[in-house]
Amino acid sequence: MTVPAHLPERLAITLWDFSWYTRAGVGEPYEDIDRAFIEAAERGYNTVRICAAPMLLCGGLGVSPVVRIGGLGPAPQGDYYGRRTRWYDVPGGYEIDVRTRLLELFASARRHGFVVILASWEYQQSASFAEHPDWWNAMDAIPLADRLDRLAGAASGVLSLLNEHGFADLVAFTELHNEIDFSLVGELDERAMASMQRVRDEHPGQLVTASWGKPPHLDMAAIPSGIDAAQFHIYSYGVLDALQSLIDLRAHGSDGFPNAQLRGLLRDDAPSFTEYGTPAPWKLEATVITDQMIYGYDWIDADRWDLWLYEHYALHAEAMRREIESRLAAVAAWSKRAGVPHVIGEGWIGYTPLDGTFEEGPVGRALAEHGIRAALANDAWGMVLCSNAAPHHPMWADVAWQQRMNTEILSA
Repeated sequence: MTVPAHLPERLAITLWDFSWYTRAGVGEPYEDIDRAFIEAAERGYNTVRICAAPMLLCGGLGVSPVVRIGGLGPAPQGDYYGRRTRWYDVPGGYEIDVRTRLLELFASARRHGFVVILASWEYQQSASFAEHPDWWNAMDAIPLADRLDRLAGAASGVLSLLNEHGFADLVAFTELHNEIDFSLVGELDERAMASMQRVRDEHPGQLVTASWGKPPHLDMAAIPSGIDAAQFHIYSYGVLDALQSLIDLRAHGSDGFPNAQLRGLLRDDAPSFTEYGTPAPWKLEATVITDQMIYGYDWIDADRWDLWLYEHYALHAEAMRREIESRLAAVAAWSKRAGVPHVIGEGWIGYTPLDGTFEEGPVGRALAEHGIRAALANDAWGMVLCSNAAPHHPMWADVAWQQRMNTEILSA
């Protein structure tokens, strides 16, 4: 693999996604961006991966970069939708200039010795957290076939902005979008690849790619050549998928929702699905999650959830370990043939309730350690410890484990 000489030999990544501007209110994890970097450095990280909001900042949308953060909106019973989810637990209630905030983030990254992976979650989640739909409406008006081309132009604009302020050397690489296989962006076709090349031509020396939520490990030839870094997410749902299928949590419009199995896992004070209602329709259009998912995660009893996973994990444990190994091997083999570095930008189990501790507990940590060591054995350039190891998740409090694993990554 070829990594530019000015970048770290290994990336120990903490996933800040869009939360660095959607969870920046008073008392929130990113209120003080410098403090967030100090804490990340204490835990041994050297890289953050963010939504740089390129469409908002440089996409020609005609929308102000000053955004009022509103989250998924107020719920009928008080509080707000998404309050017991991960990533969507956004109370909002403040205004933020995302352009100014991005430059503050890079200035802090410089002070603390970090590099930054630039991405966009805008066609997957980011715009849904704005109080008003202007950002989403402007993006939604762009035809599907044009979106990756527009994202490339916007990414180039962000790189120009960073270059103007002396920060371009802190960019590890740029993804046109997060999880293009699970986002509303269209195909990485010849036109999109030409757009990606245009970004390279405009910014020589910068690595440009996209990311995949699920590597096509059975058909890696489907990945187009010409990307500069293979950025894949390695989730082994296993026991989690078994539970989610049983309770029909991630679907929309299911008859009889919530079913008996889900009702058995809910908190005693849970309202009915109808009583709880849903966020504004445009917010659901602007994200990949469903009304059933919001209801379920907001009202799941986390202890009951965790207990089910622990009781059934043994049935899936070996398959989950092997799935991680096989996907990492497939990604590494493809990357070696293509002559590009590969990065595991997210992993390892999957999406769990905010108060659930299965992935943060001994079983989840052991599986993460297995994934990290397998990634290192396959010479991955960079990896997360776990998608939940970030300031906006409870796992951030486990300082010792993060220090130990990041030391293992950076000393490999």
